[in-house]
Amino acid sequence: MELLSLFPHPIIQGPTAGGSNTPAQIAAVSNAGGLGSLAASLLTPDALRAQVAEIRRLTGNPFALNFFVQGMPVPDKVELERAAGLLKPVWTALGWQELPLPAKWCEDFAAQFEALLELKPAVVSFTFGILQRAQVQRLHEAGIAVIGTITTVAEALAWQEIGADAVIASGVEAGGHRGTFLGPQTEATLGAEDLLRATVAAVGIPVISAGNIMNGADIKRRLALGAKAVQMGTAFLVADESAIHPAYKARLLNPGDTPTRLTRAFSGRYARGLENRFMREMAGVETQVPAYPVQNALTGSIRAEAAKRGDTEWMSLWCGTGVAKARAMPAAKLVETLVAEMQAA
Repeated sequence: MELLSLFPHPIIQGPTAGGSNTPAQIAAVSNAGGLGSLAASLLTPDALRAQVAEIRRLTGNPFALNFFVQGMPVPDKVELERAAGLLKPVWTALGWQELPLPAKWCEDFAAQFEALLELKPAVVSFTFGILQRAQVQRLHEAGIAVIGTITTVAEALAWQEIGADAVIASGVEAGGHRGTFLGPQTEATLGAEDLLRATVAAVGIPVISAGNIMNGADIKRRLALGAKAVQMGTAFLVADESAIHPAYKARLLNPGDTPTRLTRAFSGRYARGLENRFMREMAGVETQVPAYPVQNALTGSIRAEAAKRGDTEWMSLWCGTGVAKARAMPAAKLVETLVAEMQAA
């Protein structure tokens, strides 16, 4: 199957985990000629089945599912006590006597993978890790195109080696979590355009560019540099169908001079978002917090409380460096606008 023939416009709506990209949004993007992507990483197999059924009710067009490649951690009591201690400035500021422990650390990737094979979306993308060659073969046998997320050329070569149909080259400007899986995350520092050029030169499979792409002129430039398509997360986070917290959406639409920066304090994996009090409180210890998904699960109660209060100072306000150019409109209208801007550029 030729991956890029599945959607007429070279625009992939970035999957944004945490319940923000809804079936309505994904269907709207796919119906408009882009490729909608559901962030499936935090969903149980049953929740995944329900959301895919809803997407299919709303569109007959191809869409993608996105998963985190990860194992199930088994943190010990000492590690958890230390992690709760590092977060103490935050949970005491919320007025809590202690940090509640989560019911589970993450979803079971093996179970998600079997559900994925059963659901047979047209496309699946992966981040945080790499599959085994046998898993890629199983997906191909099910008629599913496979995309790997990369932050370095070495990662792109690794995905090409096991048979991926394409890679998403995610520059350091991109919002949300970094997908680095080979070498230290701190060394995956290439900007989106430099990473795109280097990856296109190194691999023979299509390269999709991600990071600081906010309008049609940005898309046209990436295509001129060799990208076959782009993936846009921040631009779609503020779409009408996006289910992010209204206070979070308001911050993205009015970021003022608040900078974005990378932090591992929220989740134990570097991710880019608007700077806020949580990031500042944790800045001195963020390198010491446990790795994803343990830290991510531990801060879940904090983020849930912030959402309840509508207090963006304790939320993870994930977005890319181009956030000041984000525009509120329906997702289909955004695709239409981007295509018109590409043609005019």
